[in-house]
Amino acid sequence: MAMSMPGRGNGRSRYKPMAEINVTPMVDVMLVLLIIFMVAAPLMTVGVPVDLPKTAAAPINQDNEPITISVDPEGKVFLQETEVELPNLVEQLRAIARNQAPGAPERRIFVRGDKAISYGRVMEVMGTINAGGFSRVALLAEQPAPAGAPQAPARPAAPARTAPRAPQR
Repeated sequence: MAMSMPGRGNGRSRYKPMAEINVTPMVDVMLVLLIIFMVAAPLMTVGVPVDLPKTAAAPINQDNEPITISVDPEGKVFLQETEVELPNLVEQLRAIARNQAPGAPERRIFVRGDKAISYGRVMEVMGTINAGGFSRVALLAEQPAPAGAPQAPARPAAPARTAPRAPQR
């Protein structure tokens, strides 16, 4: 701290400006913002409301952000949050794959189907994706919460593969 000593100078006290920055209030504000964003970020991940079925399957590990395809209760298909027609879905997925970095692993595709929709519609979407050459397709289901615990976000179930993968060269 800067302060003047009595008896020095010409009798008037001279104050020097303090050259220190008090970072404690800034750290407090940053911690509050960090907590707010940590709580709010998971709530902003999915925009299409889908009531997922529950499963006891263990979650799978994922390396990069997956592509999410949702089928709502009316049977409409959404790529991330954009509605697409089923025949155009494979072309849009191929466009996303072309924009991927060379040598990067194929991105996982998650299919979210509302539990009120027929199983055939979800399988039709998965079959279209698989026929388009995408083999890393998985179904999403909601994990059952223990009694008294808050609902957990949707987790991927075990991956569904319909054909063996060809060896890469």
